Amino acid sequence: MKRRRFFQYAGLGSVGFLVAAHDRAFAIAPGKLEGQQLGNLKTFAFDVTTIDRTGRIKQRQKHIAKFLSESLDGATALEMVAIEPGQFLMGAVPTETDARGVEFPRHRVKLSPFLMSKYPITQAQWSAVAALPRVNRELDPTPSYFQGHNLPVENISWLDAVEFCDRLSHSTNRHYQLPSESQWEYACRAGTKTPFHVGETISSQFADYVGTYTYKAEHSGTYRQSTTPVGSFSANAFGLYDMHGNVWEWCADSWHANYRGAPNHGQAWTRNQRSQLRTVRGGGWLDTPNRIRSASRSGYLETALNRTIGFRVVVA
Repeated sequence: MKRRRFFQYAGLGSVGFLVAAHDRAFAIAPGKLEGQQLGNLKTFAFDVTTIDRTGRIKQRQKHIAKFLSESLDGATALEMVAIEPGQFLMGAVPTETDARGVEFPRHRVKLSPFLMSKYPITQAQWSAVAALPRVNRELDPTPSYFQGHNLPVENISWLDAVEFCDRLSHSTNRHYQLPSESQWEYACRAGTKTPFHVGETISSQFADYVGTYTYKAEHSGTYRQSTTPVGSFSANAFGLYDMHGNVWEWCADSWHANYRGAPNHGQAWTRNQRSQLRTVRGGGWLDTPNRIRSASRSGYLETALNRTIGFRVVVA
């Protein structure tokens, strides 16, 4: 059994909390979107769906968003959606079903504009960047358990994801990085205050998770037992896909067991890091609906591999 596969199956199942014994300090340098050459942003149109607590569609609306298309190898592109500046209340609403202590206290965060990848990083995108010159560590060009060019890359560590960002930054002269937790949740919510960006509940028609479990009054749905091609479900109001389910997504932040003392301007929270735990968001294909809520969060070892964890990137 390959070493990567061993670590993956050692943590078999959905993402849970791990304990680390090392003390480390990692600094994430902030980017400055204003100083980066973005060129002319293009626009794309998409539908945004909202549902009621029974899972029935309430509304479909047309939206338009701006994006930057980054060429990775001449054949593979990375689409980065422009996210407008704003502020929001981060964390779970106190009355939210299945809210957990790690999602409190709810606090207001103000964010500057940034770009975020429209989808989780795909295996085609990963392979293209893995072929670029090494910065700090080697990258396996085909690490994923579920194979497919348009499937999200998974079975990669936080350190691997950071190396991806570093290589991409060197290649493009733009500052690519992992999103902060607050950037991630702001982008996921896209102006909503409900547990999911589609509404009070979710169904397997709108995300990849263990759809045989229900969250509110919706009918049970499909459990696909694997990742799905990115963009298989409807986007949120910002034009981002797969923010709920499919794969958990690495964030830049160190893991903190609650939000006491959290920053309120969108930066990654790395101060006072005392372990190798990093934050993951969004839930995955192996999770029940309560774990894929906008506020749901967990911690995982930065060196560990799991077939439910991928990532997306930002330019800030």
